[in-house]
Amino acid sequence: MLQIGDPLPHFDLPATDGHSYTPASFDGARALVVFFTCNHCPYVIGSDETTRKTAEAFAERGVRFIGINANNAVTHPTDDFAHMSVRMKQLRFPWVYARDESQDTARAFGAERTPHFFLFDAAQKLAYRGRAVDTPQHAQRATTHELNRALEAVLSGTSVAEPVTDPIGCSIKWK
Repeated sequence: MLQIGDPLPHFDLPATDGHSYTPASFDGARALVVFFTCNHCPYVIGSDETTRKTAEAFAERGVRFIGINANNAVTHPTDDFAHMSVRMKQLRFPWVYARDESQDTARAFGAERTPHFFLFDAAQKLAYRGRAVDTPQHAQRATTHELNRALEAVLSGTSVAEPVTDPIGCSIKWK
């Protein structure tokens, strides 16, 4: 599992917008949120709109988001690339949605759940990992917004008060 201060691991992943993304794709961002997500998990579905609001609110401040789906599409067919493309076309999320077919990227991060968030600062060093809110399946009931607090800290140049939280969600479906 990535530790606070670790560099952004290398990846080269195809996304639903027809492009491939690497860490260099996000050079110049004031912060980068990499989160592991999927199409079917009720915790993801329950928190999608909260994640959208965060991504939209912080985009104007130079923050970029990439959602990565590493789930095994053999056991969970709705998590395949074709279904990812349909979901993005329907929901128009304000982030890159990439496919980690080999699951190598998820392993490099130490991702455990969907959703699972990793926040990198402008130097692409890990500043926060964990959950976005305390009730992702019912995000409208959230009493804490850990990702937003971490983003505010990173953008203000201060340390994240709680840099590691436990992600809450479905387990990644490994091959």
